[in-house]
Amino acid sequence: MNSSAQPRILIIDDDQGVIKLTTSILLSNGYEVLSSSEAPAGLEMAMKEKIDLIVLDVMIPIINGFNICRLLKSQEKYKMIPIVLLTSRSEDEDRKIGKEVGADAYIAKPLNRENFLTAIKDLLSKSGK
Repeated sequence: MNSSAQPRILIIDDDQGVIKLTTSILLSNGYEVLSSSEAPAGLEMAMKEKIDLIVLDVMIPIINGFNICRLLKSQEKYKMIPIVLLTSRSEDEDRKIGKEVGADAYIAKPLNRENFLTAIKDLLSKSGK
């Protein structure tokens, strides 16, 4: 866990508009934000940086969000990091897969600011941040 007062959140999404929007929302609510628009670089950041929570797009090229989530949740060192899947895929089957790969929350796009912040706050408080 990050020892600074501000929880550190990593956003992995190939849509720069989503990165800008979520970064703006999170910064204005006192969070420190890192981001990556590429899955491999985002995965590397998740493993090298001290991250308190990850916001992850499902439909990201090279390594999809389900696979990134599964990989992180299968490793002892990273499995306690809450992961929020933020995606335009809102079918029940997609939500089921999200749960199976270990996602802690599943939020459909378009983003609802209040629902997004509530999920972030809840997950961080459950993880002790």
